Amino acid sequence: MRILLVDDEIELTTSLSRALKREGYEVDVAFTGGDALHRAAQHQYDLLVLDWMLPESSGLDVCRERRSHGDTTPVLFLTAKDTLDDRVLGLDAGADDYLVKPFELRELLARVRALLRRSPHFEASIERSLDNSPNNAQTPPAQRLQVADLELDLDNQLAYRHGRTIDLSTKELRLLAYFMSHPGQLLSHQQIHEHLWDGDSPPSSNVLAASIRLLRRKLSISGETPLIHTVYGKGYRFGEGGS
Repeated sequence: MRILLVDDEIELTTSLSRALKREGYEVDVAFTGGDALHRAAQHQYDLLVLDWMLPESSGLDVCRERRSHGDTTPVLFLTAKDTLDDRVLGLDAGADDYLVKPFELRELLARVRALLRRSPHFEASIERSLDNSPNNAQTPPAQRLQVADLELDLDNQLAYRHGRTIDLSTKELRLLAYFMSHPGQLLSHQQIHEHLWDGDSPPSSNVLAASIRLLRRKLSISGETPLIHTVYGKGYRFGEGGS
């Protein structure tokens, strides 16, 4: 597995690079956003670990630029920016996860493991969700899901509602497929964390809240019935009915 580590703090970058190499990863290092963009365009990486504040181009700009070119490589932000709005901004730019400085090394390594194995386990996790649905106990997983007036195309990573197309990130697709596989059920924060992060140390609850917020924005525009309902202190319920 090949990782691009981008941070202008040389001491931190050196120690993180050493730790990642001890775990068996191949690590390239960049200290500026410009160098990161050049390396990402020249090489195929399995993960980008980006600091937010970088010389030349910010980590946010690097993430946006790679996503604009169709690059789906997982992105983990390392940053001192810790507000919910910052998390939403990073996730909206296409980041897959977010770790606030200072952090524990073992948590970083857990996040790295989760992101690196996310893509190969994606289809299997979708199938497990469908197989656990009471209506699909003895039928193969469908490639489309529908709840109320929302349809999800798993193959093409798109949702459709009222004649409009909704583009989804990989994380949003996983989250929405999990919801739609369990319509009307109360899904706890722990259940959602375990599904999205495959049992590794999950990010803070703010990251999940930011992901839900972004998905809500996409699914329900003005005049459309909200489909994701918060059950305060417990989790979320998906469908036309409220909590």
